[in-house]
This record gives sequence, structure tokens and C-alpha cells, in this order.
Amino acid sequence: MELPWLGEHCSQRTCKQLDFLPLKCDACGEVFCKDHIRYDDHKCSSAYKKNVQVPVCPLCNTPVPVQKGEIPDLVVGAHMDKDCKYNPAQQKQKIFTNKCTKPGCRRKEMMKMVCEQCGSSFCIKHRHPLDHDCRGSSQPISKA
Repeated sequence: MELPWLGEHCSQRTCKQLDFLPLKCDACGEVFCKDHIRYDDHKCSSAYKKNVQVPVCPLCNTPVPVQKGEIPDLVVGAHMDKDCKYNPAQQKQKIFTNKCTKPGCRRKEMMKMVCEQCGSSFCIKHRHPLDHDCRGSSQPISKA
């Protein structure tokens, strides 16, 4: 070996590979090769300090804080029973609520289209002043 002072050996007992680009575990501080750097790969005893995950409520889609030692499933279940802001009626709200005001038209649109001349709401078919017999001003803006 020409340069024995370069690199370090992997701290994993079964590996001990000489690695010229060793990686230091941010939880336990030991040096590992690329194959053993993950917490699960070297069975890191200090992983709980760094590997923190926050569960999300499946109903209201908000993060639920979990204290150390608590079981996330139980905490999320308690949140769903008490604090959850999920409203099933909100899922069934109608999207198309803007009704066309032209007599005889029953169409509803998702977005409100207001005529600049008369101020009434219309569907896409009747949105132009000539299409709904606009009474707002004497001269039409455009000839559709």
C-alpha cells in the first residue's frame, strides 16, 4: 500500500473496508463507507435523535405533533377523534354555482362572468352584450 495514511476504515464490524472518501454519521459520529452510512445499514443506536418524522392526518391533511415515546398511530387517532377539522360536507360543495341570468338559460359556470355594461352574470354562451340583449348602455362594445 503506497499511501496508508489516506482514508479510514468503515466502523461496521463485518465490513472494515478502507474508504478514501469516508462518511461520518451525523447521529453517532462513527465513520462508515457508502454502503453503511444510512442509519438502518449500521443499526445506529443514536438514530432516534435525528430521524424525526411528523405524521400527517389523512382526513384534514395537517401535521400532528408527536412527543418522544408516543406511538404516532395513537396520537393521530386521538387527533381524528378530537381536533380534526375535516368536514365531509365540504367535499360535496357544488363547483358550478354561477347561474346565467339570461331568461330561459339554465347553465351554471364555475367562474362568474359579469357583463361590464349591465353588471349581470352570464354563462360562456351569453357573456357578450349582443348575446344576452344587454340593456346596460345604448352602444354595444363589440359585434360578436
